[in-house]
Amino acid sequence: MQKTPTFILPPTANLNGHNPHGIQPNPTVDHRNSTRALSLSEIPAFPDGPSMDDALSRHESISTDGTSNDSPESWDGESHSDSSPSVDYEIKIHDALYPFVDSTLAPLPSSSSSATAAAIMTAGSKHFQINYVASNNLNVSMAEDVTPKVEEIDGAEDLRSIKPLEAETAMASSSNHPSTTTPTAAPVNVPRKRGRPRKHPLPVPGGQIKITKGRSKTGCITCRRRKKKCDETKPSCLNCQKNAVVCEGYPPKEIWKSGKQKMEDAARTKALAAVPRSLPLLIDGVETEIDRRFLDHFVYGFSRVLTLINDDTNPFKEILLPMAAQHRGLMHSLMCLSGSHLSAFDPEPMLKERKFYHFHHAIQDLKDSIMSSSIKSSGASQEPELLVEDPIIASTIALSLNTICEGETKGEYRPHMDAARYLLVTQQPRNEKFRQFIVEFFQYHDVSNSITSLDRRPALRSDDLKLPDFVPQQAGMFLGVFDGLFNYISDVTRLRDRIRQRSNEGYEPAVDYQILSDAVSIDSAIRTWETSHPPDTPNWFLAQLYRQSTWVYLYRTIRPSKPSDKIAQVVDDGLAYLDQLPQDSGAFSIVLMPLFLLGCSAFLPRQRERIQKGFESLKAYSNLRNIEPAFKVVRRVWEVMDTKTEDSWDWEKIINDMNMDFLIT
Repeated sequence: MQKTPTFILPPTANLNGHNPHGIQPNPTVDHRNSTRALSLSEIPAFPDGPSMDDALSRHESISTDGTSNDSPESWDGESHSDSSPSVDYEIKIHDALYPFVDSTLAPLPSSSSSATAAAIMTAGSKHFQINYVASNNLNVSMAEDVTPKVEEIDGAEDLRSIKPLEAETAMASSSNHPSTTTPTAAPVNVPRKRGRPRKHPLPVPGGQIKITKGRSKTGCITCRRRKKKCDETKPSCLNCQKNAVVCEGYPPKEIWKSGKQKMEDAARTKALAAVPRSLPLLIDGVETEIDRRFLDHFVYGFSRVLTLINDDTNPFKEILLPMAAQHRGLMHSLMCLSGSHLSAFDPEPMLKERKFYHFHHAIQDLKDSIMSSSIKSSGASQEPELLVEDPIIASTIALSLNTICEGETKGEYRPHMDAARYLLVTQQPRNEKFRQFIVEFFQYHDVSNSITSLDRRPALRSDDLKLPDFVPQQAGMFLGVFDGLFNYISDVTRLRDRIRQRSNEGYEPAVDYQILSDAVSIDSAIRTWETSHPPDTPNWFLAQLYRQSTWVYLYRTIRPSKPSDKIAQVVDDGLAYLDQLPQDSGAFSIVLMPLFLLGCSAFLPRQRERIQKGFESLKAYSNLRNIEPAFKVVRRVWEVMDTKTEDSWDWEKIINDMNMDFLIT
């Protein structure tokens, strides 16, 4: 048989008539020698309220604070017998849970000599305390007085925390050990109810539990940033309109994806990141918008001022540009050349910066190509057929022209011209059309360079540098090379060197009979020379201008440097041919050299005015920056003519004294 836990109601001393709730004792029961045994099943139930275990689970129902029953502090301000141990039960009730707790208690005796049960309740705070004081010699049984109704309670498992005394243990303890304190209570073994246990705790007494909701993430971007509640009106919320702010709309909806889909998306994104974002360059060297400006200027503007031909057959467009499309170094050289010429019209800093970028890469590529070719030739058993490719030779020519566009006067052209000469002497270009153009181009600038320098002598008569095997019907891209006129200019330059040497050595006269004989032969050849260009065309007038300037060059070499009718007539005729050239004619591209020779022979002021206008027209046409230093030399020669006539003969020495060295082309 299962033991039923009971609460022992031993007798207590009189509480001095303290009965705040008006509970009357039963006069018919002798409380001195009686024992009141109240089983757990007889505990009165509180109507219309939650079960006892809920209330007990919210607060400690048994006061075990360790206070001794012998101490007066265990009573509410009253003393009791030292031999009366007590067990205090304190229950705190929620306001809404027990509104009339005092009406559920049965009357308890209050005699001073018998067992006394005191119930102290405070209605305001809904807190009551039940004190059961055990007597040493009285056992009162009051089972017959009160038989309360017991309802089934839920959560009987929580009652295991209550430690009541069993009836026989309490009786034995009160009779055999009167001075012992409250024994240890045994746990209540209540059978567990059938069914699944609760997953969640019981609700808190007093009302529903408030559920905290998270912030909504579907509002507009503006309201979320301002931390305001959004009415989520589409396309723009009314809250933003009311507050006069711009509604930035709503963030895109995120589609839920499984873990597998997220992994696939991550792998796809990683694979996409490995793909280059930008397209490769179509042509190496043409990389930016400024480079495209350089390319357009080269095709439609700059190429026409370099040769006689300014149509689609221009060799810079027909030969060099397609070659540069396959060679990065040559493209850098052409872009640098075009940028130098364009920066003379537009001094924008970005153009200059990009021009220097191409110049640096052109030089670096040229060095790398020559070094790699040297390594290959050193490792070979025999001399290779070609030291470098054709684009390398073209790059040297382009860099030489760059000094003309920049107006450099310190001999910056020399290494490029020397490299071109060495390459043309040691190897033959593979492309015959390119070979014809490059040899003519080099010899034109090489012969013209000898007119203004003391040590630069043309390689036109050199056996190492051969002209093309055939001579075209016309004069080619430049005038004077293929038609033989530059041969006479080279002969005159050699005569000047011989005269200068005799003069420096003190020989008198400086022009001997041998020099005069050679000069007469050159004069006869110039008189019989005819151009292949049709008469009365711009190129024909240009050829006549070259013929006049060649004769002036010869006359100024062997005759004294002083005014004469002969030299005045030839200069006037040459200026007349110059006036016949149209301002937009391609012939203006190679006018500088003959104009310089006429200027160094202009003794008359009226001729000098026309020479000055000729330089201005030439600069307006080509805008090459070597025109200005050339005219500066001419003005210096004029100053020497007016003071020391004989010294004006040697303008090469005048240029050297001015510390200038540049191409007159």
